[in-house]
Order: sequence, then structure tokens, then C-alpha cells
Amino acid sequence: MATVHIESKSNEIAPIVLMPGDPKRSEYIAKIFLKDYKLVNSVRGMMAYTGYYKDRLITIFPSGMGCPSMGIYSYELFKEYGVEDIIRIGSCGGYDSRLKLNDVILVTGSYSESSYGIMLDNYNKKIIKADNSLNNIIESTAKDKNKKIIKGNIYCSDAFYEKEYDYKKRCAEKDVLGIEMETFALFNNARLFDKRATALLTVSDLFFSEEKLTSEEREKKLNDMIVLALESCLKL
Repeated sequence: MATVHIESKSNEIAPIVLMPGDPKRSEYIAKIFLKDYKLVNSVRGMMAYTGYYKDRLITIFPSGMGCPSMGIYSYELFKEYGVEDIIRIGSCGGYDSRLKLNDVILVTGSYSESSYGIMLDNYNKKIIKADNSLNNIIESTAKDKNKKIIKGNIYCSDAFYEKEYDYKKRCAEKDVLGIEMETFALFNNARLFDKRATALLTVSDLFFSEEKLTSEEREKKLNDMIVLALESCLKL
């Protein structure tokens, strides 16, 4: 079995998928955290791996950047490969002044001006919620492992280089903690196929500070978020 964008056989994709944005982060997670893993996709450089974390079979599949890319891969994983649960593990820019670099956000809802939902199936709301049952599992796991998380909405933008705007006003008016580019498409695809999806995001830069993670740190130094996602998968 293969799709237009995924070359994997039907039995090579696990029902549980973690989706980083960066293909290099997929490779890092597989090598560091999985056992008996194998490469299951390399089309367009989107390197995906399936292996075991402890006793749970998990696929690490990159989404690429933006709603269109996330939309393609999560759509095909849900529809064609029978994936039941997707947890996005990515980075975000922090709006809220209470945030610090490397804080981990558990996304409760994604607010966007994107037309993705309308183009997909005429979903015309600007906010879509993450799956509450998945979030409960992650929150419980974080408590068990004494890991701090911050819960809240995120702004999902179609443009990385947006025209100048007042981020403080957006933070307050839209009730969002920060900004990223993929959750709105992921959550809409989960809604469409009656599947489960959520996101964990590490704060990689701050709009009110010059602090930011390097590209190498974003690739390899997000272990608190990664381990929390993997440990949560054991409860699915």
C-alpha cells in the first residue's frame, strides 16, 4: 500500500503517531528513544520511522512546515493507514509574558485565520479543539513524571513572515499563548475522520525577548517534550 506522498506498507505505520515538523527530529527520536526501529518512508525526504518505545509500537512521522504539509500527511495517515492518534511534537513562539524558553505547552485549542477547514469540508470556525481524552492522558502522565506543562490555546498562522502586528493584542483577544503553523490542519483532519489529535509544543523563542533556541537545539534538545509524549503513548 502507498499513497501519493507516503511509500509505507499498510503494516508499517503504527496506530499511534508522533509528528515533529522536522524530518531530522524524526531520525533523532528514532535513534535515541526507539528500539527495533526501521525507516518506513523517505519520499520527498520525509523520513519516518516505526519502532518500539518500551512495549508500545509507535511511528515517528514528520509533518513538514505549515497547514498544507501537515494537512497532506495527517490526512493520509488517518484515512489510508488507519492511524487513530496523532500527537504533534513541535516548537512555537511565545506571546504570553509568563512563558520561558523551553516551557512545554499542551495545546487545548488552535485558533487560525486559515481557510484550511473551509477548503477541507466547509468547517468555517476559527478555533478547533484538541482531543480532550488525549490531553487528559498527557496531563496525567506529566503529573506522574513530575513534568511541568502549561495548558492553553495556540495561534496557527499560514505565514511565518507575517506583516507587522500587535502580538500582545492577539494574545489577549484570541486567548492564545503563542504561535505555530500546523495544529489547525491536524485538528481539522482528526475531526473529519473522527480520530484523536493534540499537540505538545516547546517554546523556542519569545516575542518579548531576544532569547531563542538554535536550529540544532530545536532538532535535538527537546527531550522533555519528547519523553512526555512517548510516556503518554504507553497509556493509549
